[in-house]
Amino acid sequence: MNELLSLILSWAAGLLLGAVFFGGLWWTVRKGLSSKRPALLFLVSQLLRTSVTLAGFYLVAGGHWQRLLACLVGFICARFIVARLTQSSDGNQSHSATKATHAS
Repeated sequence: MNELLSLILSWAAGLLLGAVFFGGLWWTVRKGLSSKRPALLFLVSQLLRTSVTLAGFYLVAGGHWQRLLACLVGFICARFIVARLTQSSDGNQSHSATKATHAS
């Protein structure tokens, strides 16, 4: 039972790390559009998000590959959750952004 609890906590930690990483990415893109120095914002954000995520994975794993795998699964689940929560009201950002009008 102790091992199961450890894996569940590792999965939850992965969810939290994913929420921080992908939520931070979403925030950076939104702020980067109106920033005076977008390149600096994107660079600092990437370094900070990656550092926090890697440190989190290292601490959660604690030398156990099973915990690392559970954390990674939680991280990937968080990616889908953040993507769902940050969709625009029209439902599909990339589709509406790539529509092209052609003169016939």
